Amino acid sequence: MKSLIKNATIVNEGKAFKGSIVIEDDCISDILGNNDAPRGQFDDTVDATGCFVLPGIIDDHVHFREPGLTAKADIESESRAAAYGGVTTYFDMPNTVPQTTTPLALEVKRAIAARDSHVNYSFFYGATNTNADSFGKLDIHRVPGIKLFMGSSTGNMLVDRAEALDKIFSTAPVPVMAHCEDTGLINDNMRSAKERYGDDPDVMYHPEIRSGEACYKSTELAVRLARKHNARLHVAHLTTARELSLFEPWTDTMPNITAEAVIAHLFFCDKDYERLGTLIKCNPAVKSEADREALRRALTDGRIAVVGTDHAPHLMADKHGGCAKAASGMPMIQFSLVSMLELVDHGVLTVERVAELMCHRPAKLFDVRKRGFIRKGYKADLAIVRPDSPWTVAESDIQSKCGWSPMTGHTFGWRVEHTFCNGRHILDNGRFDASCRGEEVFFR
Repeated sequence: MKSLIKNATIVNEGKAFKGSIVIEDDCISDILGNNDAPRGQFDDTVDATGCFVLPGIIDDHVHFREPGLTAKADIESESRAAAYGGVTTYFDMPNTVPQTTTPLALEVKRAIAARDSHVNYSFFYGATNTNADSFGKLDIHRVPGIKLFMGSSTGNMLVDRAEALDKIFSTAPVPVMAHCEDTGLINDNMRSAKERYGDDPDVMYHPEIRSGEACYKSTELAVRLARKHNARLHVAHLTTARELSLFEPWTDTMPNITAEAVIAHLFFCDKDYERLGTLIKCNPAVKSEADREALRRALTDGRIAVVGTDHAPHLMADKHGGCAKAASGMPMIQFSLVSMLELVDHGVLTVERVAELMCHRPAKLFDVRKRGFIRKGYKADLAIVRPDSPWTVAESDIQSKCGWSPMTGHTFGWRVEHTFCNGRHILDNGRFDASCRGEEVFFR
């Protein structure tokens, strides 16, 4: 199979230039300048005039809910949503049922993905208070990292013992990705909120309960432990300006301690609770406008290393209630790239920086093999997007199994027209090739 993408603006490694991309089988075989004529016959040709071609998005943070929670989502449905959004690789989190805290549970998820995932996949291994001894059984070429919940989480995945934390940071053979919120502070804040506002406080109080102080206290501890043990730490979904002070700007000699921002905290702020209610309830909470603006600035000053989604579908019935009863999390993977490109239109960052944050740096941070860049010999994972092509999200557009999105009714200016995954043209102007299957991602 030989494919040609012609007349494109190629966005890669800090540059945007006119050219064409030749794909043979599953890899990029040539990258041509605007004056270089493609040679030979092609089975598939995409005229990308007016479009930008980026490497396929690598989302380092998703919850696809399988196994055990498949009423909300599953690997088939959410990987389809990923392809519609230009996302060609995802790393799934361990708080499923059963939790991915044993090598056997990890193998079960890999088998499901090999059968059902439309795009490329890998799975985090979950830390508990008692399973650090199992880290040595992991194949470091098949695991992006260890997921550590240092705040209230699903089931028994909260790690709150000092000796367990020390062991995790001192023995982890791969990066530790930490959810940082201080459970004691959160519990105190919830008790106080219930005394003032009733048993299920309105969602507008969510950022007071899961407060900035709870985030900072836990993130500071994680950073301190990482420095103590010289561990690689990646802090998930940063939400506050204060936490940013704990991180150094990204450099070519990638720092040991890095931070992720996710779409919810870059796109929304606490003013949006009045309009969207629990649809934007997530953990950590969407916080102030000032915090959001600080996170946006950090996209370009280097303190935010990567942008993911924390894609976390729930049934709409589970989103009813307030701070105590409504589930936390939202489906975002289908709209992550177009959301970031909207920030480009607002002057927050450049399209080259979008590729850096969502493609290049995730590949560098996790040592992903031959993905995340438009280079000869690399896997042909590509997203083709068209600017100045407004469309409004309707419920019928939503591919996630849960069937809703906080983006419903929002008008985006960019559109994902094509997605290639391992050279397969999985999305072609709204036509989806359901026969496509992704590949397991390998590292280091």
